[in-house]
This record gives sequence, structure tokens and C-alpha cells, in this order.
Amino acid sequence: MPERRRGAALEKAILDAAWEELAAHGYAKFTMDAVVQRAGTSPPVLYRRWSGRDELARAAIAHVLEQARIDVPDTGSLREDVLTLMREINRTRARFVTVMNAHLAGYYQETGTGPGDLLAARHRKGADVLFERAVARGEIDPERLSERIKSLPFDLLRHEILVTFAPAPDHVLEEIVDTIFLPLLS
Repeated sequence: MPERRRGAALEKAILDAAWEELAAHGYAKFTMDAVVQRAGTSPPVLYRRWSGRDELARAAIAHVLEQARIDVPDTGSLREDVLTLMREINRTRARFVTVMNAHLAGYYQETGTGPGDLLAARHRKGADVLFERAVARGEIDPERLSERIKSLPFDLLRHEILVTFAPAPDHVLEEIVDTIFLPLLS
């Protein structure tokens, strides 16, 4: 008889199963029943934690992103910090972004959200550290930092990945940072 899972172990098993269902079948065929079967649990266990498939899908994506957390670089300059972070996102997340964009089209339509809503909060938290350091070093004026400007290089990277279905070439990352992003801060 298998050991009964509880707490964090149970939640991890459910979120892993939900991610596997999303990756295998997309949101269109994503059901609570399929996750119950894959996780080897019961419907009440699932519904106590998530009221529907949209909440569970969002939690599964957040879970996967948390497991693949990217360290916030500290190179000593905003330019290099942003480029280093974008290069790591580009290297490790391009396939994830394109596959999940296709698999989650129904989710976006059903919930009125978009890829940026799922991914931006994670990047915003890490990017805030970069900007706080740059302000402390005197590189930028905090008055020039709106949420839109802070998210701009990462939004443009995501756009590039979604348009080309591939990681962005390094010269594109440098162009985003040097030609579009940094001039907004000076």
C-alpha cells in the first residue's frame, strides 16, 4: 500500500501532475479529473486547494517556474545585470514560453489573461532587485522607473521569442537593452 501523502508532498505531487497534463495535452484538454488520475488522489483533495482548472493551471505554472528559478545577477552595472538575466531567460525559457503559449491559448481566452500575466510577476520580483541596486549605485534616477519601463526588456524578449519561436540572438538582446531600454532611463 503506498504511503499517504500530506501537506507539501501532496501539493507538489498534484502540481507536478497538473504540469504534466498541461504539457502533454494543453489547456483545451486539461481537466481536474485527469490531474486527479495522474496524481493518484481524489477530487475533494484537489478542490479543497483549487476551485477550478484555471486556478490549478496557474498554480502549476507558478510551481514549475519556482522550481526553475533564475538567480538575479549582480555584475556591478544595470546594463550587464539586465543582459545577463535576459540571456539566462533566453537560454532556459524560450522553449517553455513558446510551448506554453500554444498550449495555454484556451486558458488566456477563458481567463482574459495573457502570457505576460503568468510570467511577468516572477520576472518583476527579480528585476526589482536589479533596479534597486542600480539606483543605489547612482546609475539611474528612480523617478524614471515605471513598472512598464522596468518590464520593457523582458516584454520585448518574450515578444521576440513568441514571434520567432526561438531564443533571441545575442545582438537582439543587446539592441533591446542599448537602443530601447537604457535610453529611457537617461
